[in-house]
Amino acid sequence: MAVLSTIGAIDTGTITLKRWGVLGNLSCPGGAEGCDKVLSSAWGTLFGQPLSFFGFLAYATVLLLALLPLLLQGESRQPLGERSWWGLFFTSTAMATFSLMLMGLMVFKIQSFCPFCVLSAVLSVALMVLSIIGGDWQDRAQLIFRGVLVVLLVTVVGLGWISVVDRPAEPTGRGVAPAVRADSSPGAIALADHLTATGASIYTAYWCPHCHEQKELFGRQATARLKVIECAPDGRNSQAAICEAKKLEAYPTWEINGKLISGVKPLSQLAQWSGFKGTVRP
Repeated sequence: MAVLSTIGAIDTGTITLKRWGVLGNLSCPGGAEGCDKVLSSAWGTLFGQPLSFFGFLAYATVLLLALLPLLLQGESRQPLGERSWWGLFFTSTAMATFSLMLMGLMVFKIQSFCPFCVLSAVLSVALMVLSIIGGDWQDRAQLIFRGVLVVLLVTVVGLGWISVVDRPAEPTGRGVAPAVRADSSPGAIALADHLTATGASIYTAYWCPHCHEQKELFGRQATARLKVIECAPDGRNSQAAICEAKKLEAYPTWEINGKLISGVKPLSQLAQWSGFKGTVRP
């Protein structure tokens, strides 16, 4: 369990550093587009931080629980070991349940593939199985009962979070996109200025939740500096003819250096594609 949790911590920690802009692009088996789409989706963040960061904390917790009894000697080792197994079981069961819910999101809602996310789900399930078969459980019925309670609790909370995140923001008026609430970082404003200066555009529709998500990544001050083209025919200041001529298939779509790129993109990715030399933070 210590080995598997270490692999999981490396997996989620690497993704977190990428989302924070510390690391560059990751080599994603099957293509980077799928990883970007999943990790940059509306469910890719929690409390303003990458969801992978909380996964890293969970794996670090499992690693600590797995190693602590092995490092202790004397009379305290046995009682601490028993508590450690319960902690491992509860933590890994919660992780496995939530990971399987995220897999359902990835397949049915986001409709993309991220090998890093699949690896994390497999590790979580494996940790749960090892916690069940590895512990010296005196009362299996109590184990099952508590496990079911954990699964139900995580499922209820997880479904609530998924439904809230999936709820699109309300437009501020007829044909008008929802207001952007997030504040912009200096890096995001500088990136927006650079994108506009180099002729980059973002094609959106006022009713598109992912377009709003992309704008929230920039923040309201930086979004105001972007060249935003409204593609919905009934949208305010619509330029639908331009969008039709571009034969766009999805929103939002970026046009950077003459290349069309669809989907919500991390600011670090946009900075790289546009040749921005400054530092971009989430």
